[in-house]
Amino acid sequence: MRKAILSLTLGTSMLFTTIAPTAQAATYHRHSRYYRHRAHRKTIKRVGIGAAGGAVAGALLGGGKGAAIGAAAGGGAGYLYDRHKKHEGRP
Repeated sequence: MRKAILSLTLGTSMLFTTIAPTAQAATYHRHSRYYRHRAHRKTIKRVGIGAAGGAVAGALLGGGKGAAIGAAAGGGAGYLYDRHKKHEGRP
């Protein structure tokens, strides 16, 4: 049962990571106002993927409580990665 849930979770997350970039490209507008309005989607995606990965790793290592801890740690790591990428090349 546990392997089936893990397989379903991983398969679904892989599916959404391949669909999301095409959906984002379809809503792109040339005007900077629209770009700034939709720029938060990349942050949400990075934090969500980090949280999902952390939850999966935590569930495998520590069960239910480990999944919660892993999700929090993964979400924090995803946020830090997003901040790094947004400020890359700036003083």
